[in-house]
Amino acid sequence: MARSYFWTLLFLILHQIDAAYWKEWEMFYLPGGVQGFLVFNMAAIAVVLAGYRHVLLGTRQARRYAAVCAALGMGTFAIHAGFALAGLAQFHLPLSIAIIVLCLGSGLWLTITCIQSSKQ
Repeated sequence: MARSYFWTLLFLILHQIDAAYWKEWEMFYLPGGVQGFLVFNMAAIAVVLAGYRHVLLGTRQARRYAAVCAALGMGTFAIHAGFALAGLAQFHLPLSIAIIVLCLGSGLWLTITCIQSSKQ
């Protein structure tokens, strides 16, 4: 589970770096603009990093954090697919698209790994 969590975490962080370029806070009408975006990311990144620690240490909460991280990866894809279908022009560069697709792939991988670990 540590490997799939790592890759999902990495792609989520890369997406948030890309999101700063595209001014994602404007797409979500986030209160506080870039400041609200930074506060959100401070909290979200802290949670997924703490979750990675739980996964590495094999704590009771590891699968719960893994499920949250996986949902964030798959949700990132779903949200941005919706934006693309709605005609928004952001995130249309090849690497932006690739990172969003990789969020989905790694999120699915983490979900499968999480389910398999619960059966052991």
